[in-house]
Amino acid sequence: MTERDAPTPLRRSIRLIPLALYGVGVTVGAGIYVLTGAVAGTAGAAAPLSFLLAALLIAPTAFSFGDLSSRMPFAAGEAAYVLAGFRLSWLSLLVGLMVVAGGIVSSSTVTNGAAGYIGEMVPLPPFVIKIGFVTLLMGIAMWGVVQTVAVAILFTLVETGGLLLIIAAGLASPGEGATLQEMFLPFLVADGLPFFGLAGVTAGVMLAFFSFIGFEDMVNMAEETEAPERTMPRAIILTLCITTLLYIATAAVALHTVAAADLAASSAPLALVFERATGHDAAFFAGIAVIATVNTVLIQMVMASRVIYGLAGKGAVPALLGMVHPATQTPLIATALVAGIIVALALFFPLEGLARTTSYIVLAVFALVNGSLVALKLKGAGPAAFTVPLAVPLLGALLSAAVLAVELWRAL
Repeated sequence: MTERDAPTPLRRSIRLIPLALYGVGVTVGAGIYVLTGAVAGTAGAAAPLSFLLAALLIAPTAFSFGDLSSRMPFAAGEAAYVLAGFRLSWLSLLVGLMVVAGGIVSSSTVTNGAAGYIGEMVPLPPFVIKIGFVTLLMGIAMWGVVQTVAVAILFTLVETGGLLLIIAAGLASPGEGATLQEMFLPFLVADGLPFFGLAGVTAGVMLAFFSFIGFEDMVNMAEETEAPERTMPRAIILTLCITTLLYIATAAVALHTVAAADLAASSAPLALVFERATGHDAAFFAGIAVIATVNTVLIQMVMASRVIYGLAGKGAVPALLGMVHPATQTPLIATALVAGIIVALALFFPLEGLARTTSYIVLAVFALVNGSLVALKLKGAGPAAFTVPLAVPLLGALLSAAVLAVELWRAL
């Protein structure tokens, strides 16, 4: 495999704060607007504790990604990490394709959800909405990385603004739900309260874990980031910290405002929280949900196209897919390919099972990436701009493999 000899490189223009906001956007995505109810359905009032434990569960992997992105700031980052650690070209290519597949399937699933929301507001056939939706986002992604990141940041601010609005409204509400002790110290609370128990909290952690997936997409923007050796690790850690605080605060306010059983029964739990807290109709939250889906698809589309670009530069896929337009400095052909597959899947395939498969793919990639860092450190890899001890990737690999095993067992 040969190193990239691209006549037109990607444009380095992303700094720390925009990159962190990009990461928050892809991590928060559309999930938290419905996931609060799902976690409350398993962990009850202890849902905030489940989110906290999930953050601790994924933290070693986030730090491993920070170390590796500092050593190898390349597009198709996960594939490059696995190649460096295991020296197996086929495994590196497989990981790269897994990352692309995960992003595309996730985007297709979200596109179907967005079409449902948009169809409530615009009386058009679903297939027209899906094609128009993805085509619009493809145009933004092709326009240029500065413009794409700017749009993603704008949507991220709307997403997080919606969560902050929920938090503010909930704090101002007298509340009918749980206390802080019930949320974070459930085992010290008197018997008889619903949902409490180790099994419920553990199941909640498994659900909440997937709300933190997304930060790993950031590493594929390394070749468009200024000083990526220092910027990327800081942005990953900042993203994890911001997301954790948002999730815990949102879940705590939701459980303070609304009983766990009511949240679990609601298809729009945060809208229910807003209505209970303020007494006002929360129909506008449908608009925020649409924006959240737009942001998720846009960022995943950009990520997948950069992975393909990186693989083309290594000779793993046809060089045509690595071509960069000299004016926009974006990989147009790779972006168009990704958009086309997203539309095809959204139009013709039932994606519920594929969406679950995406989670398995991500966990497998996490285990392999952590394992590659273990291998590099055992081979005597020197310090980088950001370095973690050997125990971190070891723990990350074990935790990722354990969560994957649990999820596969539950699916049987």
